[in-house]
Amino acid sequence: MKQTKLFLGVLTFVIILMLLTSSSVQPSNVEVIVPIDKSVKTLAEKREIELYMFQKNALKQALKDYFEEAIRSGDIVGVGVSIVKGDSIIISDGFGKRKVDDSKEVDGETLFRLGSISKGFTGILAANLNNEGILQLDDRVTTYLPDFKFGNQQNTQRIKIAHLLSHTTGTPYHSYTDLVEAGLPMSSISKKFSSIDPISVPGTQYSYQNAMFSVAQEVMLKATGNDIQTLLTNKFFEPLGMDAISMDHETLIYTNNIAFPHIKRGQKWKTLTPRDNYYNAIAAGGINANSKDMAKWMQFLLGHNPNVMTKAQIKAAFTPFIELKGHHKYYQKWPGHVKSAYGFGWRIHTVKEKDNAPEETIWHHGGSVNNYRNEIALFPDADLGICVLINGPSKLVKTVVPDLRAIVKGIYEQKIENASSI
Repeated sequence: MKQTKLFLGVLTFVIILMLLTSSSVQPSNVEVIVPIDKSVKTLAEKREIELYMFQKNALKQALKDYFEEAIRSGDIVGVGVSIVKGDSIIISDGFGKRKVDDSKEVDGETLFRLGSISKGFTGILAANLNNEGILQLDDRVTTYLPDFKFGNQQNTQRIKIAHLLSHTTGTPYHSYTDLVEAGLPMSSISKKFSSIDPISVPGTQYSYQNAMFSVAQEVMLKATGNDIQTLLTNKFFEPLGMDAISMDHETLIYTNNIAFPHIKRGQKWKTLTPRDNYYNAIAAGGINANSKDMAKWMQFLLGHNPNVMTKAQIKAAFTPFIELKGHHKYYQKWPGHVKSAYGFGWRIHTVKEKDNAPEETIWHHGGSVNNYRNEIALFPDADLGICVLINGPSKLVKTVVPDLRAIVKGIYEQKIENASSI
């Protein structure tokens, strides 16, 4: 009995000792682990922020050097620049002057005319309406415009909305662009195609258009009951906070902060007055915007506003519809160019930096109107967007996209160890 009691006493003592030991060790473990975890996380976040700021500042300086050299050499007067990466706007600013003989400088709020970059907005709008079931890209144009005629009855019935937006209706190059520039309403111009002979079966040949492309805005009006200004504003500009964007001449000329167009006479730039053409064909070339709004637009196109449209819904506009043959266009001479196609309001390029490198996709369009010359390019694989707005014709536009892509790549793809200031 005594042995039993002794055993139970010893056992009780051991259990109490184990409990005391456990309770005394556990808090020390907690105190050691938690602060280390927090410390590591804080340092990692701090380093990430420092790297972000280092790269952002390095890019701004590189862009400043690049465009100031272009200004010094006489290639440009002024330029608005937007670059977005991921969900961040890296820069939406400007360089140079709004007018060559004035001291006012271009900044992120300086308004430019976009020209044919407007076509990309129309393509995205069509994809949106297609997604909502209001219209389908494969719908015949005559479903919405019964009086529309182009060629014979059989040809007319073959033309679809997709053909309008991809320049594949079979219309001769730039048909009725003169009527667009003269300011005739698109409702009148669309009826004149009955007197033109097609050059190909719809969907088989690329032939760049402004007038036929803008028939799409008449289709959208019939399908929705709203004009293209209202549709773009309600669906995109207001939800995305694109506050300065406009689609009329009056807003442009009565805005204090605008970039005036220029033309070069010999070695000197001459300032021009903004004209009122193409506002009858907003779908093809009638949008005005600044760098800040273009940055927001590119963020959206890269899929960072899924509440407005998802990546999958947006991508419908970037689906190659027709191959762009040849090698003489400036974008076909970009480094590593493999092939090009046209989707709906967008050119889609494939480039390959080196033989063993992966292919990279570029969604791109240029814009030229009233002596403004612009470029927009998105690199979905790198989650990168670049937009350059220039207030005068310039040879710079031929290489500015690959030039800026190379600058971004050099800064953002360098090893962290090379960022000596971090």
